[in-house]
Amino acid sequence: MIDHIDLYVANLARTRAFFQTALAPLGYALHAEGTALGFGVQPDQLDFWVREGGPSVPCPHVAFRCESRPVVESAYQQALLAGGVRINEPKLMPHIHASYYAAFVRDPDGHNIEFACHSSH
Repeated sequence: MIDHIDLYVANLARTRAFFQTALAPLGYALHAEGTALGFGVQPDQLDFWVREGGPSVPCPHVAFRCESRPVVESAYQQALLAGGVRINEPKLMPHIHASYYAAFVRDPDGHNIEFACHSSH
């Protein structure tokens, strides 16, 4: 089981704004701030961290699980509004499994950020 993930970025302030907006539809919020930003659904369960120090190389692919397809669509739209760059718009991906629905954007540092739903609704 994965406890948390760290990404390294060039500009912490720019990245804060991006992820606060993009992750809000998933129930994520910024709960820790200092030399790193800690995001999570609960203040004591921070599973996504962002640290300044230049973009992670090679650029990783981070997928956030969404409870429904509308949450995938909302997170994708919010990510674009926050400056994300479209990779793939929300769509069914049956080559992964019959009900896999996902969307992909690049964050301001070029990381591949995915919003994925495994259910059929």
